[in-house]
Amino acid sequence: MQAAPVHATAIPSFTDALRAVESLLLSGGQRTARRNAWTSVLEDRRRAKDRFEAQRVLEETGRPALLS
Repeated sequence: MQAAPVHATAIPSFTDALRAVESLLLSGGQRTARRNAWTSVLEDRRRAKDRFEAQRVLEETGRPALLS
């Protein structure tokens, strides 16, 4: 007699679980708007980090900082 094959079921990650809840609670347009807003926040943070780094380099080289 042959044993029945065992199928492993992947446990969803926390992110997957959040996305599933999000899809139940929000319409497609709201999801897109929220993701776009979060992408903008991340981009703003990246630009702020770049500005800070540029200002630090200018100050270290003795050049006047043009950024305020």
